[in-house]
Amino acid sequence: MDRSRLELPSAVLAAVAAAEAGVLLLRPREDPIAPAPVRESDHFSAEEIARAKAFRRPQRALALAGMTVDTAALAALTTTPPGVLRRRRKRPVAAAAATGAALAAGLTVAGLPLSALSRRRALKVGLATQSWPAWGADVAKATAIGAAFSAGGAAAGVALMRRLPRTWWVHGAGLAAGFGVLTTWLGPVVLDPIFNRFTPLPEGEARADVLELAQRAGVEVGEVYEVDASRRTTAANAYVNGIGATKRVVLFDTLLRDFSRDEVRLVVAHELGHVRHRDVPRFLAFTALAAPAALLAIAQVTKRLLPEAEAAGPRTVPAVALAGMLVGAPVSAVFNQLSRRIEARTDEFALRLTDAPEPFIAFERGITVKNIAEPEPPRWARLLFGSHPTTLERIGAAVAFRESARPAAR
Repeated sequence: MDRSRLELPSAVLAAVAAAEAGVLLLRPREDPIAPAPVRESDHFSAEEIARAKAFRRPQRALALAGMTVDTAALAALTTTPPGVLRRRRKRPVAAAAATGAALAAGLTVAGLPLSALSRRRALKVGLATQSWPAWGADVAKATAIGAAFSAGGAAAGVALMRRLPRTWWVHGAGLAAGFGVLTTWLGPVVLDPIFNRFTPLPEGEARADVLELAQRAGVEVGEVYEVDASRRTTAANAYVNGIGATKRVVLFDTLLRDFSRDEVRLVVAHELGHVRHRDVPRFLAFTALAAPAALLAIAQVTKRLLPEAEAAGPRTVPAVALAGMLVGAPVSAVFNQLSRRIEARTDEFALRLTDAPEPFIAFERGITVKNIAEPEPPRWARLLFGSHPTTLERIGAAVAFRESARPAAR
């Protein structure tokens, strides 16, 4: 048997195995609360369930169609590259940077019809609020940032390939991990303000609750911000981002406006759980652990896609991007296992910190209806895209917590 035929599948399997090992190493040691069995009809009306399915399922189809467009475009550029990519360059690294920028911008433009259709559907159901000109401005800003990052990545990748053709992926993995740390650190203070306005949570009931919960949780929360999410959407959310001096908890203004104090306290407690358990550094650690095997697999796929004797240059850029998509999809699905486990642990942390299962259930129901989300998406969608437990799993965990607390109260 020709062993070279086994190199590619072996490399991809090794990338998936390394990601699985990262999940096993970094996942919470304690098992989360086992959700009690609950039914959609126990918490949602037939109309609410039907509305969510009618909105979300076509949205997923549009997202998959967008991924298909990107994959097809990259495959076409790799297998039948235009003359501008085949041409020999005196400065191949600079040409690769220009190719990376053009590729990022071109893929955005190619996907605009699908993105616009998805947004039009969100406007129709009242989930999106931003005007078309404002949306276009955001797309332009995101495209410019993406093109800059792609230019830098393409230049660095081609430079490494030319200098270290056999081991470039080792150094590429280090650069990927370092880039993740850098963007996590700078994102809250450099990138996020380009798109939204962040204001420190003012003195008042909400801020007092945050500080009180942080003290009880035993965490240094950093700063707490309110973001003007309502300029784009009626959806509500909250998140933790940043590391070190840029660490912060961010609450959507729609969350503060549309939910009760007890419900907001639960969301804050959940985000404090991420801080307490250092989940942002945990996710960065996963990237560092998974990157070497993933980059090796990308190198093997790229090798199969391009003529072996050809030196790295502009033509290499779409091939590496295509390889990244093919390897990244299964690795991301594996990462979602870690994310779901962490989110379940943080839900339990919030329940124990607040001892408020009823507001938890009310919040999960309310935010699911508000965000027009499916309480229980299809299994394949949970496997590929589910970074959080489903709504029914989260409600079931609160029900189990409530039931477990009852004997102690007697």
